[in-house]
Amino acid sequence: MARILGRSKADSSVFVGGAFVAFLLILGIWYYVYPDPTPTVTSLITKNPLKTVYGSTSEAEDCADSYPLAQSITLRVEHCPDNNVSAQGFNMREESTAQTFYDDPDVTYTIEKPMKNWDEKRVEWINHHPSFATGVEKRILVVSGSQNTPCKNQIGDHILLRFFKNKVDYCRIHGYDIFYNNVLLHPKMPTFWAKIPLVRAAMIAHPEVEWIWWIDSDAAFTDMDFKLPLDKYKDYNLIVHGWSHLIYEEKSWVGLNAGIFLIRNCQWSMDFMDVWASMGPQTPDFDKWGEILRSTFKTKVEPESDDQSGLVYLLLKEKKTWGKKIFLESEYYFEGYWVEIVGRLDSINDKYVDIEKQNRKLGRRHAEKVSEYYAELRGPYLKESGYAKDSWKRPFITHFAGCQPCSGNHNQMYSGESCWDGMQKVLNFADNQVLQKFGFVHKNLQDSASVLPIPFVSTS
Repeated sequence: MARILGRSKADSSVFVGGAFVAFLLILGIWYYVYPDPTPTVTSLITKNPLKTVYGSTSEAEDCADSYPLAQSITLRVEHCPDNNVSAQGFNMREESTAQTFYDDPDVTYTIEKPMKNWDEKRVEWINHHPSFATGVEKRILVVSGSQNTPCKNQIGDHILLRFFKNKVDYCRIHGYDIFYNNVLLHPKMPTFWAKIPLVRAAMIAHPEVEWIWWIDSDAAFTDMDFKLPLDKYKDYNLIVHGWSHLIYEEKSWVGLNAGIFLIRNCQWSMDFMDVWASMGPQTPDFDKWGEILRSTFKTKVEPESDDQSGLVYLLLKEKKTWGKKIFLESEYYFEGYWVEIVGRLDSINDKYVDIEKQNRKLGRRHAEKVSEYYAELRGPYLKESGYAKDSWKRPFITHFAGCQPCSGNHNQMYSGESCWDGMQKVLNFADNQVLQKFGFVHKNLQDSASVLPIPFVSTS
């Protein structure tokens, strides 16, 4: 019996060795045939996605109708080399040799030449860069900017830096990219008109994002937990803070605020911005548009055409063309007027402290990367608060419209001191939500220079 067992063990060794050699041979052939472990485009993308993205390969009129773009892209990504992949899962070293719109000399970043077939161009680019396909319908690029010269106001540059830090903090917490610009992309479109050529260029530079989120330099995130309800906007291409009755009934040029808006990266938006920009100072009809807008909006004082009046005009006069794809958000502070907000911050802060006492898990120390978990944990305690003027919920964004922190030429409705004090209080209120993840907090909302360590609180 021992001899039989010995012979079986030897035979087994020969079999295992032979199998191993065969495996190495097959592996060698595999890597010869498929040298790149990254999946090929044809294995990842549906055969003809252009027919399913916006209904056809022709130019799309209402790109939100077939939301989301990613429905046309079927991914089966199993492996990407770790040294090529970003934290978001993008292959940052992936570049196709195939021709895309970037290779077309007729495609320009400037507003002078209209963009055509942009939806198809975007899809084609994503087809050639499949690692960017997953989650494209939720992807946002935050865009902001300021002037290219030092501020006239002595503390203006410092204030703008703090506003910028605030935006960077919010984007880092939620995984958004941000682009801050301080040069005019069109020399004849300064001040509030400067954002239109910038947003258009951002769409071309970032075909992988579905939304461009413009935020004025003097606006701050004051609820670092809150995220845009993108599902609510799935049928729209432009979201602004505004009120229908002020626009359509009272014909007020302040029926919305154009300093903050969310716009879909699609052909509709390209066409809309062309029309919007046609009222700007780079056109020979600029003075004529100033007269039209002032005669349309009786409370408009400034004689020049401006972006906000122009946007309200398009809603009022061309509602059938553009209105069905523009959403006026008024249920929360998509853009909150600072005068309504600053005086309530202390009481709002006290209420959130009370919530943490009710649920001690909310006071637990945690990594900044899991902040969204704690935001969801806090959610049930905020359901009944609403967003009315007397609400104790944190306002999402506070906009210091009229304060002009860089020039210092604030609206005479309020004092410069109230602007600067309000900015400091708002920025510290937001900063506390960030610093808490690092173990510190401002002594009070008027003290920007010093912080206190947060004592350990047991959650058991």
